[in-house]
Amino acid sequence: MKQQSHKVLVVALLAAALLISLLPLFLLRGAEFGGSDDAGSEMVAEVTGEAYEPWFTPVLESALGGELPGEVESLMFCVQTGIGVGVIAFVLGRWVERKKWMDKKE
Repeated sequence: MKQQSHKVLVVALLAAALLISLLPLFLLRGAEFGGSDDAGSEMVAEVTGEAYEPWFTPVLESALGGELPGEVESLMFCVQTGIGVGVIAFVLGRWVERKKWMDKKE
């Protein structure tokens, strides 16, 4: 595969990932998302008989002065996960390339 076709493929995949992450924000306005936090809160209330009280207020909620919609919260979590995976993949890739480079040098 040529170098140019690799660039086109990478740009196309990044554009697709961006669309997948942003389209729900615009297409599903006002949608409710109940994730594992909501399910956990309900289970705690069911077991203890009392409503669950969080230990602290999330940073973004206190900074923005209100609760984030569920989809935005999920998007932030996914972006954070993607950044972490990218860093790990970069470090592992450098490690493998360094090993190959050192073997070639000998």
